Amino acid sequence: MTKIVIIDDHQLFREGVKRILDFESTFDVIAEGDDGVDALRLYEEYSPDVILMDINMPQMNGIEATEQLIAKYPEAKVIMLSIHDDESYVSHALKSGALGYMLKEMDADEIVGAIKIVAKGGSYLHPKVTRNLVAEYRRLSERENKGNFHQTEIRRPFHLLTKRECEVLQLLTDGQSNRAIGESLYISEKTVKNHVSSILQKMNVNDRTQAVVTAIKNGWVEVR
Repeated sequence: MTKIVIIDDHQLFREGVKRILDFESTFDVIAEGDDGVDALRLYEEYSPDVILMDINMPQMNGIEATEQLIAKYPEAKVIMLSIHDDESYVSHALKSGALGYMLKEMDADEIVGAIKIVAKGGSYLHPKVTRNLVAEYRRLSERENKGNFHQTEIRRPFHLLTKRECEVLQLLTDGQSNRAIGESLYISEKTVKNHVSSILQKMNVNDRTQAVVTAIKNGWVEVR
């Protein structure tokens, strides 16, 4: 069982997330809290496998709580919850030690999938967040090159991935979800998941975000 603690100052939201997680037989929501102070106390009391942490809360926000939690318990796995998808929030969350960043607009399957990834030691970023990080990468590249940024010719990694996997990798870079990728390529969501797993294995990376960053650095995808 994956033991989960939910920290959010909105009770109705907590209850909604708990109802979703209760449908997953391998999940056990063992405690809930209102703010970062509760998060620290509940972690010490229950040692959960994953903490879902709201980013904006009274008394102690999610960033502060995660920083203190990771400083004391480096093995703690935190997924930040937020309505914000801009790069500054994501950057602060990752710097605090969070392993995941979920948007509150996510559907049930995405929430369950994200928790499973982080529980196994991986990291998760919502596809929309990934797209914004890619945009920030491009902005920084333009600034470093004094506005003369241009992408060299794309070199698709056909030596490593199949043609279809290259297409999926490009759509991952575009920030598309598995469902959206399936619709774009006229394949099932399950087939997309299989392609993503194959891509991660062949690229020797742990998650989608690492795959996108590696692809951009190597010029394997178009930053658009």
